[in-house]
Amino acid sequence: MGAGRAELFPHGADVGVRGRGPTVGSAFEQAALALTSVVTDPAGVVSRERSVVECEAPDREQLLVDFMNEIVSEMSARRMVFGELEVTIEGNRLRATVWGEPVDLERHAPEVEPKGVTSTELRVAREGDEWIAQCVVDV
Repeated sequence: MGAGRAELFPHGADVGVRGRGPTVGSAFEQAALALTSVVTDPAGVVSRERSVVECEAPDREQLLVDFMNEIVSEMSARRMVFGELEVTIEGNRLRATVWGEPVDLERHAPEVEPKGVTSTELRVAREGDEWIAQCVVDV
């Protein structure tokens, strides 16, 4: 898993998620961890099950939206949360291996469920020596 930071930022009734890292892939990883933190603390998620997510888009911004929506879909369909990710980006193709576990209502104490990712405040850019990947999540 790449080094970096996962952050939430306020955005009206929705929530903004932002990942920062030394590579664009690590910024995407951190953005997905920020998405998990909307539901529960990613540090408390045990890597019991593995899943692979792949997507392709015309540009990095749309790639982020597609990737994050795939994560939302995996979380919803499989009733899981993810605490570890490994993202590889080659051109406009992404392949991610994600590890997590089924939601445990008592231990994870989820308060909201992400419904989807929007292009509001969408941004994938290099700032100095780090990459930033951010978007807004409908909850």
